Amino acid sequence: MSRPRLWEQLRAGTSEVDWCEGNYLIYPNIAEFYNTISNVLFFILPPILIGLFRQYATHYNRGIYVIWALLIVVGIGSTYFHATLSFLGQMLDELAILWVLMCAIAMWFPKRYLPRMFQKNRFHFKLMVGVLSGVTTCLAFVKPVINSVSLMTLGIPCTALLITELRRCENPRVFKLGLISGVWWALALLCWISDQIFCEMWSSINFPYLHCVWHILICLASYLGCVCFAYFDAATEAPERGPVVLFWPSERWAFIGVPYVMLLHTPRKSSVKVT
Repeated sequence: MSRPRLWEQLRAGTSEVDWCEGNYLIYPNIAEFYNTISNVLFFILPPILIGLFRQYATHYNRGIYVIWALLIVVGIGSTYFHATLSFLGQMLDELAILWVLMCAIAMWFPKRYLPRMFQKNRFHFKLMVGVLSGVTTCLAFVKPVINSVSLMTLGIPCTALLITELRRCENPRVFKLGLISGVWWALALLCWISDQIFCEMWSSINFPYLHCVWHILICLASYLGCVCFAYFDAATEAPERGPVVLFWPSERWAFIGVPYVMLLHTPRKSSVKVT
């Protein structure tokens, strides 16, 4: 009985979610063409960031690689979902986002806000987050609405935490970067909601593509937010290493190029966090 159900989930059109863009209008094998190709940034930015954060990962926290890898998985899941509108694609899309958020919380949630039982040993906090992520993942296949609720619920504390950290931040460059991330996030959320609620209006003016804009803006907001939290973590836990935010390909491209965190002081032998 389980195999037929699994194969049913793989079939195109088995998802109950259908966005405003018309289906199979551009290419016969792709359900939502523009929603599919608008995930391109998820395949461009994370590989670049993996290279830019090599020094940070080598001398401070290799877990940053997990974040960038999961963002690529988000792109894969979203591309597959919008190309097929299958239930499995929907789960891959939503659960990949959930795991990015949960990994970010496990790795970057400030120690000063953790309960006392977790402050001395962060591994236990990471373990708890991992267990909750696993349980939520399993329940999402039974009740898909659980995943949507989880994503919305996690979005609130993540936004609040970014605001809190920006208030404490004394680096004007990082502060501005965080504000830009927040603006992209707010605009992305507006596009997501508008595509859902005002689909008929956008379709009437031949622009049912706000979900495409959501993909672009949420990718920008996500990676900028991750860069900020990577800086906050290093500045709080290892200020002696002199973390700074630089821009690639050149400082002349500040706030236009790709930001990353570099450590100005890297001892020859130093402890490196795995996650």
